[in-house]
Amino acid sequence: MPPIDLGLGLGTSGLDDPAECTESVVTALEAGYRHVDTAQMYDNETAVGEGIARADVDRDEVVVATKIHPTNLAPADARETARESLDRLGLDRVDLLYVHWPTKAYDPEATLPVFDELREEGVTDHVAVSNFTPDLLREAREILESPIAAHQVECHPRFQQPELRELAAEFDHHLVGYSPLARGELLDDPTLAAVAERNGTSTAVVALSWALARDVVPIPKSTGDHVTENLAAPEVDLSADDLAEIDGLAGGGRTIDPDDAAWNRE
Repeated sequence: MPPIDLGLGLGTSGLDDPAECTESVVTALEAGYRHVDTAQMYDNETAVGEGIARADVDRDEVVVATKIHPTNLAPADARETARESLDRLGLDRVDLLYVHWPTKAYDPEATLPVFDELREEGVTDHVAVSNFTPDLLREAREILESPIAAHQVECHPRFQQPELRELAAEFDHHLVGYSPLARGELLDDPTLAAVAERNGTSTAVVALSWALARDVVPIPKSTGDHVTENLAAPEVDLSADDLAEIDGLAGGGRTIDPDDAAWNRE
């Protein structure tokens, strides 16, 4: 089993309004979420931390994840900014600390040992990576002393990441899927709509249920009623036929594809 339990999470990328971000975190935690994902890049760690503090949920019940900005991945910067993230979050540790993108200041031999140090020093309980290619993932495993607890990548029914899902099973870490609704592009998908109608739910919940059934931890960004709506995903039992139909959507592209992403440099 992976070294940490993860369930459906609340993604906070794009929650730029501090009040809305804080309220979404409070709503999510009090509705039953126990996994909140943020990043230095999102510029909302303070608002996320306020939501965690305000929610009527014990901090130790919540998996809190943040990510080091790619420009902060030189050793001294990673050490300093990881602690700055804790200050903004109002926490004494995070559960997951990610390398956000293996770009900019990322140097595996220099960067990754700092993540081991931060884990040893109690800044984070677990080390994680994001947006790595299979080769970079294998390299990181060789360099790190800590186990990789999670690998976060874009993953949804139109971009299903079969190789990285297989590696997650082989290496015994979670594959965490961001943009699990393809930035809203899946909401009008006719295949998902048909599956949703058969199951008496929404296309969003079907997409999230597919991810969970395929051992992917989805972290949808949600506000308002969608926060609680998405929480229904673990309760939906998609049939083998439903899953096969959704699997047939594979073949689409990424919705997040920066020019300097690792997969564009290989």
